[in-house]
Amino acid sequence: MQADELQKLAEVEDSMWYFKALNRRILLPLAELINTEACILDAGCGTGGLIKALQSYEQKWNVNGLDYSPVACAFAQSKSCAPIKQGSIEEIPFHDKQFDAVVCADIISQIEDGSIALGEFARILKPGGILVFNVAAYQWAWSYHDDINDTRHRFRRSELVALLIKAGFKVTLSSYANMFIFPLILAQRKIFTPANPTSDVKPFHPLVDSFCGSMASLEYMALCKHITLPVGNSVFIAARRLG
Repeated sequence: MQADELQKLAEVEDSMWYFKALNRRILLPLAELINTEACILDAGCGTGGLIKALQSYEQKWNVNGLDYSPVACAFAQSKSCAPIKQGSIEEIPFHDKQFDAVVCADIISQIEDGSIALGEFARILKPGGILVFNVAAYQWAWSYHDDINDTRHRFRRSELVALLIKAGFKVTLSSYANMFIFPLILAQRKIFTPANPTSDVKPFHPLVDSFCGSMASLEYMALCKHITLPVGNSVFIAARRLG
């Protein structure tokens, strides 16, 4: 991700509806680790917003961050005070079986071969460890937003489930996300494309932000009741390392 996009991310990720919803969704499969001294890695931590959410959720957790961009690492370090390493999710600089959980938000889409990252996640997770991640959905939904954010591939849910099983995981939750506003996203990105497009990581009008946040809350309630969504702008998956 370009430096100016990282600056925008750092400025809005604590307040924008998308990141609030994403962080809450990612925390859901980690509830069983509450009141434990779990070691957790945010793989592709960006500017540190998810790390802050993890630290606030359970203070006993030992949260680490990893990002390929030195600029992102600097932002994350200053925002969270967590240990941050610079490196790639395709060659993770941590020991085998080191973590109880790995979270990865919208990063696997930015590498050519997602199976390499999943193999690395399996390597650094303890047996029974939890993997939670979110990725961009549907290759046909490609837009200017993907070009700006260095997206390499958008996934189908079935595609990711197959890759996880091959990498040695048992899938415990698989759903699409951002279903209710998916038509609006497609309209903006495919039909009403801005003349000089930038990424959609930016402040929205308060009413728009509130509406999108409300739709995301309905989806969160559905996930809490084990109701998965059949379509959406993102794929959300939780899995457990076998062995």
